[in-house]
Amino acid sequence: MDYLVDHLAILMFVALAGMLFSGFPVAMVIGGISLLFGLIGAAFGVFAPTEFFNFLPRMWGGAAENLVLIAAPLFIFMGVLLEKSGVAADLLRCLQLLLRRVPGGLALGVALMGTIMAATTGIIGASIVMLCMLSLPVMLQQGYDKGLATGVIAASGTLGILIPPSIMLVIMGDLMQISTGKLFLGAMLPGLMLAGLYLVYIVTVCWFKPKLAPPMPADDMSISTGRLVMMLVKGFVPPTVLIGLVLGSIFFGWATPTEAAAVGALGATVLALAYGRLSWRLVNESVRSSTLTIGMVFLVILAATCFSYVFRSLGGDDVIHDFLNASGLGPWGLLSLLMFAVFLLGFFFDWLEIILIVLPIFAPVVTTLDFSAHVADKQEVLYWFAVLVAVNLQSSFLTPPFGFALFFIKGTAPPAVRMGHIYKGIVPFVGLQVVGILLVMAFPEIVLWLPRLLLDK
Repeated sequence: MDYLVDHLAILMFVALAGMLFSGFPVAMVIGGISLLFGLIGAAFGVFAPTEFFNFLPRMWGGAAENLVLIAAPLFIFMGVLLEKSGVAADLLRCLQLLLRRVPGGLALGVALMGTIMAATTGIIGASIVMLCMLSLPVMLQQGYDKGLATGVIAASGTLGILIPPSIMLVIMGDLMQISTGKLFLGAMLPGLMLAGLYLVYIVTVCWFKPKLAPPMPADDMSISTGRLVMMLVKGFVPPTVLIGLVLGSIFFGWATPTEAAAVGALGATVLALAYGRLSWRLVNESVRSSTLTIGMVFLVILAATCFSYVFRSLGGDDVIHDFLNASGLGPWGLLSLLMFAVFLLGFFFDWLEIILIVLPIFAPVVTTLDFSAHVADKQEVLYWFAVLVAVNLQSSFLTPPFGFALFFIKGTAPPAVRMGHIYKGIVPFVGLQVVGILLVMAFPEIVLWLPRLLLDK
C-alpha cells in the first residue's frame, strides 16, 4: 500500500496515457483523471480535500484572466478570415506563377505558401485543408507524384505551429513564464530553417527526378510580365505587408503579442473588405469557426491546469527529478532523452496535450542542467529548450498513427490518393525535421542570436 501511495503520480501519468486512446474528448479525459486521482489521494491522506478549492482560482488566474492568452483567439480569427475570404488562395496562385520555371515550382509555391500562412495563424487544420483543396488537384492534374504532393502539403502546412505568431508559442510562453515576444524571435530562424530544408529537398529531388514534378501548362508558362506584376500587387503584397506589420510590431517592441494580434485581426478584416469579399455571412462563418477552435484550446488548458496541480501535489516533480538523477546521464544525455521522449509522444498525442503535461514537469529540470559551455544564461536555456520542443512537436502532426495532418489530407484529397501515398510522402520531411532538431541542439545560436540582436542591446 505504501508503494502505491508513493507512486500515485506515476500511475496518474500512465492512466492519462491510456485514457487518451479511449476516444473521449481530450479535455474531459485530462479533467476526469485529475479529479479521480485527487479523490484517490484524498482517500490515502496525501491530497487534502480542501485542495480541490484551488482548482477554480488557478483556472481563472492561469487562463481565463490571462491577458497574454487573449492573443490566441485573435490570431485564430485572423487566419480563418484570410482563408475564408480567398486572400490566401490569391497568394498561392501568385507564388505558383513566380516559380513556374523552377524544378518543382508548383510544390515550391505550396511550401512557400505554407511558410507565409504560418505567419498568420497556428491553426494547422485550416492551413492544411486550404493548401490541400487549392493545390492538390492542380498538382495531380499536372502529373505530380502523389507522395511528393501530399508530403509537401503536410510538412509546409504544419509550419504554423512553429513560425510566429504561433498559438503554441503563446501558450508555451505563458506556461514557462517567459517572454512571448522573445520566444517568437527565438523560433523565427528555426522555423525558416526548416522551410529552407523543405525547399532545398524539393528542388533537389525534382532536379534529379523530373518525372516527380512535371512543368506547368504552357498557358501559365507564357504569362505576360504586366499581368504577373498586377497579380503580385493585388495578391502578394497586401497579405505580406500585414504579416510584416504584425511580426515587426512584436519583434521591435512596438506592441505586445496581444496588441499585435488585434492589429492582425483588424488588418485581415480590412483586406477582406478591400477585396470586396467581406459580408455578414463571411464574418459569421469566420467567427463560428474561430469560436469552435478557441473553445477546444481553452477547455484543454483549463483541464491541464488541474492535472498539473494534482500531479505536483502527489509528488510528481520529485519522482521525475529522482528518476533523472538516478539515470547517470549528463546534461546532453538528459536533454537528448527528453527530446526523444517528446518525439515518441508526438506519435500518439496532440501538441497541446504534450506541452500542457510535459513542460511544467521538464522545464524546471532543464534549468538545473549545466550547458554553460554553449548557453551561459539559465534564462536563455529556457528559451532554447522551448524552441527545441516546438521544433520537435511539429513532427507530431506528421507521424503515424495519430498524425492529424495525415487525416486532414486524407479527408480532403481525392479518392485516388491513398493513405499509403501520404505515409510515403511524409517520410523524407520527418527526416528533415529530425535534422532540424539536431541542428538546433548542436547550435543554440540558431535560437538565441536574433533575440540577442534585437532585444539585448
